[in-house]
Amino acid sequence: MLVPETTDGTILSVVIPMYNEAAVIPALVTRLRPVLDALGADYEVVAVDDGSRDATVAVLFDHGRNWPQLRVIRLRRNSGHQAALTAGLHRAHGRWVVSLDADLQDPPETIAEMLRVAREDGVDVVYGVRADRSTDTFFKRRTAHTYYRLMRRLVGTDVPAQAGDFRLVSRDVIETLRRLPERTPVYRLLIPALGFASAEVRYVREARAAGETKYPLHRMVALAWDSVANFSAAPLRLATWLGAISFLACVGLIGFGIVAHLRGVTIPGWTSMFVAVLLLGGVQLVCLGLLGEYVGRIYATVQGRPTYHVGADSAETELSASFADAPTGSGRG
Repeated sequence: MLVPETTDGTILSVVIPMYNEAAVIPALVTRLRPVLDALGADYEVVAVDDGSRDATVAVLFDHGRNWPQLRVIRLRRNSGHQAALTAGLHRAHGRWVVSLDADLQDPPETIAEMLRVAREDGVDVVYGVRADRSTDTFFKRRTAHTYYRLMRRLVGTDVPAQAGDFRLVSRDVIETLRRLPERTPVYRLLIPALGFASAEVRYVREARAAGETKYPLHRMVALAWDSVANFSAAPLRLATWLGAISFLACVGLIGFGIVAHLRGVTIPGWTSMFVAVLLLGGVQLVCLGLLGEYVGRIYATVQGRPTYHVGADSAETELSASFADAPTGSGRG
């Protein structure tokens, strides 16, 4: 496995998407920095502010004064967790890149073990697998179990069960991701689909250190839909099956009508018409809706608009003034 050297010699990058995480940043720095300093290797922490409305950028800048390895990327607007993660992965410099959420539910102390496994086993991907999710609510545990079970059936068993966005990948993986035309990537499915050699590190999922979850129910549903639509044609096949069932039902109704007519049984015309119209109309609307979802994605891809816009990057000296003057709550929704 050959991992190309980066221009600045950075060994490890830790990418952390953030949205309104001002409350948890001090605890994150307190736990993350000693772990990375103890590695004895050049590293950077790439904090991607996803258009926060609170003091996230100001707090990051304050910590960056005493932590030169802390690098802050500001997106011009809130683009979503996966888009912010993409911005960080694409701009990371390290030979190895770890993606980590800011809420400390995935323990930073596991990073050292991930790096060790990657080097000793010669793999390109090390997944952080949640061995214990007792700190999550019963609803979240059940929905997560259902999600991973569905994804493994649709995408394949290469998708690790209970592995979110906490992982370590090599520079080879990052360069491959940069070349992909994905507009709405779901990395927990996309990276396993690439087929790179991988390993797993198991850990106990902790409670959120501070603040509120950034993945409410509607975001979880959106992630599930992106996962299905990006990696499977199952919804289109569902439309085909619904169409076939509709056709067979109509044939049955026609046969029933003919038999009833031959036997001289009077059937109210409005009933059969009502059932047929509802059946055909409902199935057609479902099919058109599913097809429309895919056509919409094709349209968005053809447009070629970027999924995020970087407003500033503290690694670029000419932009440093914009961080010094960063106001509290300057993020846009």
